[in-house]
Amino acid sequence: MEKTYQPHEIERSWYQTWEEKGYFAPSGEGDSYCIMIPPPNVTGSLHMGHAFQDTIMDTLVRYHRMKGHNTLWQVGTDHAGIATQMVVERQLLAHGTNRHELGREKFLEKVWEWKAESGGTITTQLRRMGASVDWTRERFTMDEGLSKAVQEVFIRLHDEGLIYRGQRLVNWDPKLHTAISDLEVISEEEKGSLWHFKYPLTDGTTHLVVATTRPETMLGDTAVAVHPEDERYKHLIGKEVALPLTDRKIPIIADDYVDQEFGTGCVKITPAHDFNDYEMGKRHNLPMINIFTNDAHLNDNTPPNYRGMDRFEAREQIVKDLETLGLLEKIEPHTLKVPRGDRSGVVIEPYLTDQWYVKVAPLAEPAIKAVENGDIEFVPKQWENTYFAWMRDIQDWCISRQLWWGHRIPAWYDAQGNIYVAASEDEVRKKYNLAEDLPLTQDEDVLDTWFSSALWTFSTLGWPEETPELKTFHPTDVLVTGFDIIFFWVARMIMMTLKFTGQVPFKQVYVHGLVRDAEGQKMSKSKGNVLDPLDLISGIRLDTLVEKRTGNMMQPHLTKQIEAQTRKHFPEGISAYGTDSLRFTFCSLASTGRDIKFDVGRIEGYRNFCNKIWNAARYVLMNTEDQDCGVNNEPVELGLAERWIISRLQETEQEVAKAYGLYRFDLASQAIYEFIWNEYCDWYLELSKPVLWDKSASPEIQRGTRRTLVRVLETVLRLAHPMMPYITEEIWQRIAPLAGVQGETIMLQPYPVADESKIDAHAVADLNWVRQVILAVRNIRGEMDISPAKPIPLIMKNGDATDQRRLQENQKFLSSLAKLESIEWLTEGEAPMSATQLVGDLELLVPMAGLIDTAAETARLNKEIEKVQKELQRLSGKLNNEKFMSKAPADVVEKEKTKLAEAELTFGKLNDQLEKIKQI
Repeated sequence: MEKTYQPHEIERSWYQTWEEKGYFAPSGEGDSYCIMIPPPNVTGSLHMGHAFQDTIMDTLVRYHRMKGHNTLWQVGTDHAGIATQMVVERQLLAHGTNRHELGREKFLEKVWEWKAESGGTITTQLRRMGASVDWTRERFTMDEGLSKAVQEVFIRLHDEGLIYRGQRLVNWDPKLHTAISDLEVISEEEKGSLWHFKYPLTDGTTHLVVATTRPETMLGDTAVAVHPEDERYKHLIGKEVALPLTDRKIPIIADDYVDQEFGTGCVKITPAHDFNDYEMGKRHNLPMINIFTNDAHLNDNTPPNYRGMDRFEAREQIVKDLETLGLLEKIEPHTLKVPRGDRSGVVIEPYLTDQWYVKVAPLAEPAIKAVENGDIEFVPKQWENTYFAWMRDIQDWCISRQLWWGHRIPAWYDAQGNIYVAASEDEVRKKYNLAEDLPLTQDEDVLDTWFSSALWTFSTLGWPEETPELKTFHPTDVLVTGFDIIFFWVARMIMMTLKFTGQVPFKQVYVHGLVRDAEGQKMSKSKGNVLDPLDLISGIRLDTLVEKRTGNMMQPHLTKQIEAQTRKHFPEGISAYGTDSLRFTFCSLASTGRDIKFDVGRIEGYRNFCNKIWNAARYVLMNTEDQDCGVNNEPVELGLAERWIISRLQETEQEVAKAYGLYRFDLASQAIYEFIWNEYCDWYLELSKPVLWDKSASPEIQRGTRRTLVRVLETVLRLAHPMMPYITEEIWQRIAPLAGVQGETIMLQPYPVADESKIDAHAVADLNWVRQVILAVRNIRGEMDISPAKPIPLIMKNGDATDQRRLQENQKFLSSLAKLESIEWLTEGEAPMSATQLVGDLELLVPMAGLIDTAAETARLNKEIEKVQKELQRLSGKLNNEKFMSKAPADVVEKEKTKLAEAELTFGKLNDQLEKIKQI
């Protein structure tokens, strides 16, 4: 093995080997286990959320593959209607043309060309993360098989009356000219204004004051609403106001939705341009007046002087005109949440259009029951409440999009607007018995990408055909997903899969949190705190990182701030940590909490963990290669250290298995880390040295030590493999033959299973005693500043018969690892002046005479005491200062109190040591 751990070299070679040899494909043996990857956008690139989620899925897949299951991790990408169309349209624009000049057919050819050439970025990056998906079964939501499934579902739902076309309010993107889903809308706080306008009553008696953040929408008002119990306005309910700037009269209505305490208690109602107003409009049968074109300019339903104006230009003009008329009462600064399209960045408008909808209430009922009766289990369980809350108040689903890229809606219209639905025009004519010469036009819209992804678990396995894969792997076992798409994807998959297969799509839903930065802030380009997982794997220079973060900013005025933050947090850029370090970090963070705070310090710690494993393997190889390791049934003798480490290995295997069953990857990783670092590396390797280096030791005991070294290491490599695939494979190839294990790859070896018969409680207790004694002696060395290399005498006192037995049996370990020149058991008389530690009732004494320079140690301690004394005075003065105590934040005061307590503790310890020195 190389002297130092170099992750990039081994990662490149091993992934290629795994994929070429077909190790990721289902074995065809054992119980089936299947996970569907949430299909990333074909336009996308790997971000921290992807990397975290893919790590969890790959860990589960590798774990179950090693457990002997017939394992499939189904991979595929989503066609990403809006994002992909935007990418190709930008390319066309750069070449001086656009999709309208090309026409639909030629434009779609261009999209497919782009997909073939540039649409595989994220799949390349998945490979970089070590994702063991079955690439031979890769699917795409627009491939022929999935398109057939989408058509089949649409037609069947339409024929059953569960898909219909209707006019409803939607999120409208005025730049992209399409409806978009709630998930594609980002609402963030922005500074705006609240305008207060006077609406005169038609009888000339008074006026009502309404407040709005969108003055332009007043031209579409069809009522003013007040609370029915509001004493200020009860007498006006049923009267009318003259809508300013128009020739329309609108009623004053009463509705419980109105908040009497907010603003003036009067609310303008614009049903065609506000979701809450839309619902009120339906309750009161109000007219719905659309005042916008599809690019958010004012249309012919507005007064002539505003027609054609952009909405924000119209806003300024309307405010000026109302001020001129004396109808502007005041303008207040107001912070509000502004909805913007995540792709276009423009403000989204609620917009009244004709769209296609799924009637979801009949589909929701069995989907609710599937979770209630336990057919589907959410982990953590509390996410079921979120699911139920949404499903029990579910609204019909808008599934049409005004795009060209996507599954075109299989619906045709005649001149009278009659709708015919089938897979093709020929099938339409046969199905509806239409004349050959009747002109038909296909709907221009495509389906929302969430519609095709809702069929993901069964369409990818070959549905509507009854394929062997569908029979073997469906329902799938677990969906790994973030809580933010429970509504958009999880619920819809459950509804659609139950409807068309009669099965649940998955038995469990593991809901993880969102990856945030070290301070708990959401990662976003505008904050400049985004971390690229590939930068963490490969490393990135500071200047390149600064350029990357500031170059992609949505708010350029924050560039200097983001640059300063980046230079502060990453003064030397980001080191190359390798894939295994990143994956293990993700596993260590995968608890059941909602937020995942990613601190680069943790990945650095796990890079050190990889180094620890590498160096341990090198030690084992140096002491076992070309040696007799007792793997051919030669006689071996297992000493206390061997029986202890084997016992602890079984207990660790139990902990890991339990943690996997609970989806507690943090606990599994912690158990593996503790065992490898703190027990195998820090203790067992050290305990092996006195045996291997003892020329008088028997061949059986040395053979037993070597066999334990290789077998335990080989086992923990398999234990850690699902989380850290590369380093474990690289080392396993060297260790496995020494341990007598045959096989081409670690990933197809059996996962370790605890054998309780190998747990020796007696050995565990005895070795723990040895460790405690050694640690106690090391503590004495530290406290008294005695060199670790200096042999020292040890006296034991007040122990019982068990302590005496343990001393007699383990004196060699104690002498070697604690660096003792002698061990004496004191049965009577006084011990010389000593430093003391306790192990239970056993007192450990190290005589100080001759071990330290008392004068030098006294001087050192006095200097330390003086330093701590000054700190005590400073902290006490600060905490006794009334000005500081009254003005400092509570957390700052608490930190100072903690510092004071720690300083007092240190002061006491130093004085105790000084007293001991004086008595020598």
